Amino acid sequence: MTRYHPLLVALHWILAIMIIVALIMGGQVLAALPNDSPDKMFSLRAHMSIGLIIGTLMVIRLVTRLRTEHPPKADTGSALLNLSGQVAHWALYGLVLLMVASGIGISIAAGLPAIVFGGSGAPLPETFHDLAPRVAHGILSKLLALTILAHIAGWAYHQFKLKDRLFSRMWFGPRT
Repeated sequence: MTRYHPLLVALHWILAIMIIVALIMGGQVLAALPNDSPDKMFSLRAHMSIGLIIGTLMVIRLVTRLRTEHPPKADTGSALLNLSGQVAHWALYGLVLLMVASGIGISIAAGLPAIVFGGSGAPLPETFHDLAPRVAHGILSKLLALTILAHIAGWAYHQFKLKDRLFSRMWFGPRT
């Protein structure tokens, strides 16, 4: 078998785009908007919705990954690099799921479901920075971004140094 299951491939690329958008939106857009800005509510609603969708799709991806056949592990010729690649892949799953969990924690601690989705008319809290899940969310976002960069660096190493066509495993086509 040379390729991953088509559902894994589709979810990989959908989630890659959604996660990058959510990281940029949270770190650049939401962080820059004061909580009393009228645009904050729209952006927060979008960010929270995307986060919940990411969490759902990530669970589906994890279950699919555990229940389907997949190609043999990639071999770089270095035991340390091979282990690093495996750790980075599982770290991506863990970090994304922890990001979703900490986002839900912020939402619950700040009473956001009623404010953002329930139309309660209540204002947003003055700040989210004093909430423990918010601190975790910020740290996890940086760890996730660094792990994504490591993932991309691993792809570039395989693509340009090893020239082993590893990318084709996570693309569409026959699974032969």
